[in-house]
Amino acid sequence: GFEGIVGHSQAMENLLERMRIASPTRSTVLVVGESGTGKELVANALHQNSPRAQGPFVAINCGAIPGEILESELFGHEKGAFTGAHQRRIGLIERASGGTLFLDEISELSPDLQVKLLRVLEERHIMRVGGATQIPVDFRLVAATNRDLAEWVENGRFRQDLFYRLKVVELTIPPLRARKEDIPLFVQHFLEFFNTELDRSVHSGEWQR
Repeated sequence: GFEGIVGHSQAMENLLERMRIASPTRSTVLVVGESGTGKELVANALHQNSPRAQGPFVAINCGAIPGEILESELFGHEKGAFTGAHQRRIGLIERASGGTLFLDEISELSPDLQVKLLRVLEERHIMRVGGATQIPVDFRLVAATNRDLAEWVENGRFRQDLFYRLKVVELTIPPLRARKEDIPLFVQHFLEFFNTELDRSVHSGEWQR
């Protein structure tokens, strides 16, 4: 049920078991792992194996968008809310209603946006930038980080109340160096992928020679 996630090491079996438990719930999930470990893959697998699978999976990298633009991306805005807002824009939180919202690099949210996201998680309403109407939203949040958020909380860089709201379920993805027994599976996985992609028929024995 978790296609695309490669691994049969004990660390991955533990992760998959926690995913099986978390998938059918409404609980907010915090996915922790180094860059390149597949955090969005895990988030999408949680969505695809949840009761919300028929709804949208909406993903955004919070570290890739400047803070002043990120608020509009997340919450949307009304026409005339700011210079250049020539028409109403529906934000990603609103678009994720009925499905899953994936916020990658959640640590990069500004303090102001941390407060606003916490309010959304508590009240399940949003207000578009420049708007005056509370809009109900129904989404599951999966957040991800490659930071030690507990340390950031201690240093005052991340809100403690939001941190606990995010880590109702915490999933840690082990790096490949911690599960070397999975490397042959990755070799086979990518051989099959590129054989299909490039219309080839290279086999693992040929690769080993």
